[in-house]
Amino acid sequence: MMIVGLTGGIGSGKSTVGSMFQKLGVPIYNSDVEAKKLMGRSKKIKKDIEALLGKESYLNGEPNRGYIAKKVFKDKILLRGLNNIVHPAVRRHFKSWCKRQNATYVIQEAAIIFESGNQERYDKIILVTAPRDIRIQRVVDRDGITAEQLMARMDNQWPDSEKERLSDFIIENIDLEATEGEVFRIHHKLLKIKV
Repeated sequence: MMIVGLTGGIGSGKSTVGSMFQKLGVPIYNSDVEAKKLMGRSKKIKKDIEALLGKESYLNGEPNRGYIAKKVFKDKILLRGLNNIVHPAVRRHFKSWCKRQNATYVIQEAAIIFESGNQERYDKIILVTAPRDIRIQRVVDRDGITAEQLMARMDNQWPDSEKERLSDFIIENIDLEATEGEVFRIHHKLLKIKV
């Protein structure tokens, strides 16, 4: 079974593209969603995050996302520490999930494939892009954060120009109909690849 990485900067539309592949019958593993679940369920992860960021990291046993985001997106060392706690657990969970799939290929949606040096884990990588101003508007509307808060997060991600050189497929996600056409085209290419 082929492992395909789906990545892109915040607000590029990774999840939208992922849902389009899912409609075509492709199993999708959303790393951000699963990381949030693991942060809420795992006692070890909770203990390690509290040791790194303080007891305020959890409220009533649930991750205090606003507090965590405020801490790590201003401090690259804390962000790296958080990633070193959460990412290995997500990797183990993904491997276990893959064993239960029966498909020609699966997609793992992950925002920082390149930034975390994980591109070698994938047979193919799809990059979703969109102009920066569109991405900013999408995230401000979706998450209710300020443009300044968003810029701090964007500054922790590589620019698309760097990611494009390392990607096998690039989808510019501006027009949904065009994006759907690209997804369909890439899907059929991936079905023909033998790993």
